[in-house]
Amino acid sequence: MLRRELVAAAAQLAGAGMSPGSSGNLSVRHGDRIIISPTGSDLASLIPERLSELDFDATLLSGPAPSKEYPFHRAFYRRDETVRAVVHVHSLAASAYSCLDPWSERSAVPPLTPYFVMRVGQTPLIPYADPGDAAQADAIEASDSRFRAALLQNHGAITAGRTVREALDAAVELEQTCALLLQLGSRPFRLLPAEAVDRLATKYDSPWG
Repeated sequence: MLRRELVAAAAQLAGAGMSPGSSGNLSVRHGDRIIISPTGSDLASLIPERLSELDFDATLLSGPAPSKEYPFHRAFYRRDETVRAVVHVHSLAASAYSCLDPWSERSAVPPLTPYFVMRVGQTPLIPYADPGDAAQADAIEASDSRFRAALLQNHGAITAGRTVREALDAAVELEQTCALLLQLGSRPFRLLPAEAVDRLATKYDSPWG
């Protein structure tokens, strides 16, 4: 069931153009194991029986070699036991926005729309490290801030959720919000009122503040 959900989510991301080439990776947590897309995978072509399965010590239990970016998937699972799925993409708008200075220390992306607050929440910018470098995973795991999404500097986006659907929806919403911000450019624009942000974050149990 979880393997099929992961494969379906990967195909949806690929169909939306959010994982060009062999970029991006997805994982699900199943007890004390992590099931993740293999290294170099085309997300449009995954099959449930050919996913990588590891334990939390990074020991490969079955399947092909996993994505080299396994460490930051594990970091999200370690920092929040309610997280059951993680999505990482190199989508165009989010990748572009990851190259800009962050809006604030706690969130690179401002509260532009209600759906960003509801489905994503605050999204910090994680300092640059080479792909697969454990430094990014260490930064994610060590942070004392509440978040289930992040921009990886000059790299892309990563989102986590209590279900595969939640992580997928967050990735799509984050991409849309970054696209809107890039479209607005340097023109003055209004953010959501602070009281609306607090109300939405509380109502939808979304990390903010």
